[in-house]
Amino acid sequence: MLTHPAHARHTLIEVADLEQDPPPQPVRGHERALRTVVDWARNYLCRPHPDLGRTGSVCPYAQGSLDRDAFYLAVAPGRDHTPADLDRLLVTYRDWFVDLAARHGTAAQFTTVLVVFPDLRPDDVPPVVDRTQERLKSRFVAHGLMLGEFHDGPPAKGGLWNPDFPALRCPVPLLAIRHMVPTDFLFLRDDPDHVRAYLARHAGQIPPHLRATVRDAVDHFGLEPVTGGAGAR
Repeated sequence: MLTHPAHARHTLIEVADLEQDPPPQPVRGHERALRTVVDWARNYLCRPHPDLGRTGSVCPYAQGSLDRDAFYLAVAPGRDHTPADLDRLLVTYRDWFVDLAARHGTAAQFTTVLVVFPDLRPDDVPPVVDRTQERLKSRFVAHGLMLGEFHDGPPAKGGLWNPDFPALRCPVPLLAIRHMVPTDFLFLRDDPDHVRAYLARHAGQIPPHLRATVRDAVDHFGLEPVTGGAGAR
């Protein structure tokens, strides 16, 4: 378990903490929800699905994150979460994520932080999870990060390869922080600042199937042409 260097009440739980007997104090009272999230990661994210629309696991990075001990869980208990409180909480974990990823060196891309909301009722989920993701997305993208919403609604977003596949379904509501990767462009193409942030990091790594889409967005927003490497026009 990790404790934030400047905010002692913020902790990150590691998978190994769930195997302790007894578990650390932050785990107690939320052990069932945390175990459910880890089981979901192992048995859903890390495995193929017939409706995914492509080969491979649902999340290409989840197994690597678990294998490298770069998979962290934070608990946000209770139901009384104001937008201001949520913004402060998520920005704190965003900045901590950046520091943690640097410590993982070559495995930095596998760093994952899941902020879990174990006490939310179904009616709480849209304002706490969905609206927070919408409100803070740009503040994460600007740092080369993605903020994803997951819950049992599920979120009204389909998979990249099969729009009918509920890729963001999770039995416990949570917000996930991870690094932006080259295949994320379809999540970013509708905002010029997001496109700029993407190009600043991945202009030379654009997957072939996305090159035309990137060019269209660059032309639409009047941005500098993509040059260099695999992203060349």
